[in-house]
Amino acid sequence: MEERIVILGAGESGTGAAILAAVKGYDVFVSDKGSIDEKYKTLLKQYNVNFEENKHSEDIILSASEIIKSPGIPDSVPMIKKIKEIGTPIISEIEFAARYTDAIKICVTGSNGKTTTTMLIYHILQKAGLNVGLAGNVGQSFAYQVATGNFEYYVIELSSFQLDTMFDFKSELSVLLNITPDHLDRYDYKFQNYVDSKFRILQNTTFKDVFIYCSDDQTIMQEISKREILAQQFEFTQNKDEIENGALLNKNTNEINYITNHKQDFTMQINELSIQGKHNVYNSMAAGIVAQVLNIRKDVIRESLRDFKSIEHRLESVISVHGIKFINDSKATNVNSAWYALESVNSPIIWIVGGIDKGNDYDSLKDLVREKVKAIVCLGKDNTAIHKAFADIVPKIVDTTSMPEAVNTAYYLGKKNDTVLLSPACASFDLFENYEDRGNQFKLAVRAL
Repeated sequence: MEERIVILGAGESGTGAAILAAVKGYDVFVSDKGSIDEKYKTLLKQYNVNFEENKHSEDIILSASEIIKSPGIPDSVPMIKKIKEIGTPIISEIEFAARYTDAIKICVTGSNGKTTTTMLIYHILQKAGLNVGLAGNVGQSFAYQVATGNFEYYVIELSSFQLDTMFDFKSELSVLLNITPDHLDRYDYKFQNYVDSKFRILQNTTFKDVFIYCSDDQTIMQEISKREILAQQFEFTQNKDEIENGALLNKNTNEINYITNHKQDFTMQINELSIQGKHNVYNSMAAGIVAQVLNIRKDVIRESLRDFKSIEHRLESVISVHGIKFINDSKATNVNSAWYALESVNSPIIWIVGGIDKGNDYDSLKDLVREKVKAIVCLGKDNTAIHKAFADIVPKIVDTTSMPEAVNTAYYLGKKNDTVLLSPACASFDLFENYEDRGNQFKLAVRAL
């Protein structure tokens, strides 16, 4: 009997998985509880894939030999519970696609900085002339590229949700940037469950593989001490003066030193980096180590770190209106991302914050907010937690329910040389389709002032 693969969710990743499954001769069925975007319907039809939208046909789904699930679907939904009860394997699109490629996979995970670091590594590899694809949470889906292309390298951004449904997958070069509490609503509010999820990036790795991590992150270091890690280890740090392999920051000269076997390979002035801020020094260190491991020429690495263009919705300068600067950091969907954003702005801030709170603890932001934020504009259906956290620190906190209202309010609260910072620290789904929609609406509203 032909194996039936059912794919739940028909976004970028689900559609890509369906096309790969069709190309490989499976009986494929795609089911989406919501409506399917026209561009994905067109693709599915092109490959003769059967699909349904706005419903789940239980009999068809439960007859599958394997299920590929969109990372956005939590395990708590009734359909997933039923699938688990009957024991049908549930995997991610990344797991499925990896079966059909021998390419070297460079995988990036962490609570913050994943997209920037992934794009930066991709930029360096492209500049070095390698045959490289960009996948995971950025670019086209990994499965679609495996089905239709033939890359020798892939740079893949992985979320914890994707890692949760990966079992036989192996990452040849793994980058772990940081681990701070995020998505705890999906992990029974247990931080350790989320930490374990991130460390799945190392599953199936051997001494031939490479693990690159931030040794300034206490959670990562505690976890490493508990685990047997076979992969070769490279660390990056802004706090240590000496390491064996990796990258460190020389605070006297403001240089990143890339080190192999205790010896300096090459250096890079941090003021030469195209993306600034403490967190971007970490991201540039991680990307530089990947390039070193792949023996990319030093001049190519340097040039790439100098001319990289930052990603949309991440600390993106929009425009200045009457001397008030507007920054779009809509991609900051957790507290730690917002911390980086607040840390990187050096003028008085009117902070637009709020959305769906994923069990946020705002304590880590209080010192920065006290020091830098003159007013808060809440943008979400329920802003109770924000009021509770900052009412005694920030003199003015205003509630708004739409992006134009939030932007106008922030503008009226600002004066010359202030910065209006959209860095929500929350998910966007209460008022927007996703963080891109939220960021685009912000830019439109700013340009309409």
